[in-house]
Amino acid sequence: MAVKGTRAPVDRPVDQPGEAELLELVRAQPLPRHVAVIMDGNGRWATQRGFPRVAGHREGVKAARAVVRAADTLGLGYLTLYAFSTENWNRPEDEVSTLMSLLERSVHSELPELMARNVRLRVLGRANGVPAGVRRGMERVAHETRNNTGMQLLMAFNYGGRDELVDAFRALAARVRAGELAPEEISEAHIGQALYAADVPDPDLLVRTSGEMRVSNFLLWQIAYTELLVTPTLWPDFSAADLYRAVAEFQGRTRRFGGV
Repeated sequence: MAVKGTRAPVDRPVDQPGEAELLELVRAQPLPRHVAVIMDGNGRWATQRGFPRVAGHREGVKAARAVVRAADTLGLGYLTLYAFSTENWNRPEDEVSTLMSLLERSVHSELPELMARNVRLRVLGRANGVPAGVRRGMERVAHETRNNTGMQLLMAFNYGGRDELVDAFRALAARVRAGELAPEEISEAHIGQALYAADVPDPDLLVRTSGEMRVSNFLLWQIAYTELLVTPTLWPDFSAADLYRAVAEFQGRTRRFGGV
């Protein structure tokens, strides 16, 4: 079952709760600790409206800001956003360049609100290949928010799930070569500890926007038993109410973790 894909109209039906009502409904039930989101559909959103694709990315930044605020208001412990994959570098050069400029500006502008909300930013992904301005901006915001004790916002940038596993296996291989660890001793726990954010719990819920039925190389190790929810809503149209509906659906599921 997917989250409904449009924002609530002004004259919504009586049986369709509004954002504030949804917030109270989901707060009344146990919350997922960690929600991850594949933010997909910026380009299609723009194309459908006759705009250049970068217009979709601008609106996508606004949607991300709204969802971070909503997740913090709800009381989530962790929110991971898939901002830019290693495969995204294959997009047209002008689109990537414009997107990098947009990200460089936006990451600086978000710092005051992250500090006010006590949100800690962490970045997942490889630093090599990232434009210097973008990398410095992210490092600065991560450094400035490192002592914040509220929600942890993880931004997967220049990230690939297979790359993360390769880096983890390389780290374990180095420990084996150094004589710190025997190959037969390597366990799931060792692999988990070698991931980019070893202290972060696996996502309870993974939301993908735009209706695409795939995980796109995202958190491949961590989502082994994550609940999946795909919505046809394009990312720029994804609202706080959509996040609350996704959490409400999660709360209605029974998680078995491979059991009966």
